Amino acid sequence: MSAADQGTGPSGRGRRIVVALLPLAVFIGLAGVFAYQLTSGKDNSVIPSALIGKPAPALELEPLSGAVRRGQPVPALTSSAIKGKLTLVNVWASWCVPCRQEHPIILGLSEDDRLNVVGINYKDKNDAALAFLGELGNPFGAIGVDPNGAAAIDWGVYGIPESFLVSPTGEILYKHVGPFDDNSVRNELLPAIEKALRQ
Repeated sequence: MSAADQGTGPSGRGRRIVVALLPLAVFIGLAGVFAYQLTSGKDNSVIPSALIGKPAPALELEPLSGAVRRGQPVPALTSSAIKGKLTLVNVWASWCVPCRQEHPIILGLSEDDRLNVVGINYKDKNDAALAFLGELGNPFGAIGVDPNGAAAIDWGVYGIPESFLVSPTGEILYKHVGPFDDNSVRNELLPAIEKALRQ
């Protein structure tokens, strides 16, 4: 057997060097991508959605058992709950710290008569979700439970909280990733609502 066949010749050494350098090359490539993302100045909460301008996925979710709002039981989140209304669909969970952070803003938006605010309760426990709403208030006119995340996948959810503005005709107009703050409501959501109402 020749030295080349045993991996000790010039071609064997070259292969070993390439294999040894491959992880370093992958690391350098990934580091470059992350560095670009960090320095690009882009708002990472603005993630393009393939659903913008398209019909909202169908909603046929079970209700959050025991949820009430203004003394009335909260209905299940179905497509009929948003049909014909400008609707904000908020994906949330009791275990989600940013959901707690944005909840006062969602409560405030639910007081806007122009807007129908509904929620998808994502991979949560019923009692924990009820306790969350009992403590912080319930802004949702309808709530659907999504115990295995199937509805979130249909809606293209990356992580929660996420919110979608849906037109009265069922078209997704706007998507926000992460918790709303005063700035994103003032500069993004409210202009999207006003534009939708002018159409």
